[in-house]
Amino acid sequence: MKKTRTEQDSMGTLEVPADALYGAQTQRAVDNFPVSGQAMPKAFIQALLHIKAAAARAHITLDKLPPQLGEAIAEAADQLRDSPQLMQHFPVDIYQTGSGTSSNMNANEVLATLASRQLGQPVSANDHVNYGQSSNDVIPTAIHVSAALLLDQALLPALSHLSQTIRDKADQVSGVIKTGRTHLMDAMPVQLSQSLEGWATQIDQNRSQLIALQPLLHSLAQGGTAVGTGVNAAEGFATTFCQVLSAATGLTFTPAASFFAHMSSQDIAVALSGQLKTLAVSLMKIANDLRWMNSGPLAGLAEIELEALQPGSSIMPGKVNPVIPEAVTMVAARVMGNDTSITVAGQSGNFELNVMLPLIAHSLLDSLSLLANACQLLADKAISSFRINQTQMAQALSRNPILVTALNPEIGYLKAAAIAKKAYTEQRPIVDVAEEETELDRETLCQLLDPEKLTKNP
Repeated sequence: MKKTRTEQDSMGTLEVPADALYGAQTQRAVDNFPVSGQAMPKAFIQALLHIKAAAARAHITLDKLPPQLGEAIAEAADQLRDSPQLMQHFPVDIYQTGSGTSSNMNANEVLATLASRQLGQPVSANDHVNYGQSSNDVIPTAIHVSAALLLDQALLPALSHLSQTIRDKADQVSGVIKTGRTHLMDAMPVQLSQSLEGWATQIDQNRSQLIALQPLLHSLAQGGTAVGTGVNAAEGFATTFCQVLSAATGLTFTPAASFFAHMSSQDIAVALSGQLKTLAVSLMKIANDLRWMNSGPLAGLAEIELEALQPGSSIMPGKVNPVIPEAVTMVAARVMGNDTSITVAGQSGNFELNVMLPLIAHSLLDSLSLLANACQLLADKAISSFRINQTQMAQALSRNPILVTALNPEIGYLKAAAIAKKAYTEQRPIVDVAEEETELDRETLCQLLDPEKLTKNP
């Protein structure tokens, strides 16, 4: 039998693992919510500890906690935040009370234990660690802080890297002309670099929109306490808290313009998730373009060759698959699903509190983390390393009947359509058929049908 100790809370006594840092309220949550077996994300727990440290130091500044006591709480939070054993102390399931109270009390109990050991005297999880706070403002704040840190430290740098990698590749393939495609059918020629510049612009636009959301994401509910009125919060706490937290994280956090809005709704998280979904759509398009261009090598487009990373089949020897773009499309699908969850959860703001906060936290941080990793992989193991099949591109381009579009001003649409159909039926270059069917000489036709010229604006 595992050794236990007896802990007490307002509901009575409870047996807790003897070596656990947490207490009775955390154990009740462990017992009550055996749902997924998944704890809250590490980034969320780290943000929660940032909040507890900042709150303790703010209360020292405001003369609401004795300096030695407050610093013991803050130091415990700082040390635990970077501990390799961090997550073993935070076992509460994602699918818990909708306010996230169990996670807040989990942090309070763990820090109370550590601070008590340091001081050699009892530290209260509620009266000291949670002083001037409520789960109802702590958890919305933790959502914003954890998302803000992941966005700033992981996703935005990954997007910059991906965009630059695409543009570098565009420079490398400058001058390569390929058949353009609309409806997956042959269309007018484009430069491969033009397609890549389109991808880079998509990424840059997503990055700009995410940056535009940062000021809202950096506004915090902390100080609203139970219902947004700030009951039991010290005067000046919200401002002092944000100053301390900003200094600790390197980001500029500010008190919310309305605690009521930040606690009763999760509109900012929903907006961020919506932009992450847009990024997922962009990545899905880029990944699928890569898959199509790489298809083959004999029965597909075979315009490019992605880096071979692993065997592609357990039964077909020699088969190699576009594994990185496939992984990216699955990430995109997951992010789109997360956005649906966040959208539904965002509607669960009943009067003064949203009651699906843990789900929002988990889904939002999952999307941020997955997208950051996917962007890095797409840049380093797909886009930077793919090779051009120039011969295949040139052959397809020379036989593309849609080039006849360039002759429309000279011979008219109907005549051009007839030439295109004949060239396609006879599998001949369009210039040969056009020379037979029009009065234009070959030199003129070659100038009009020059693929490179057709890729440039007049």
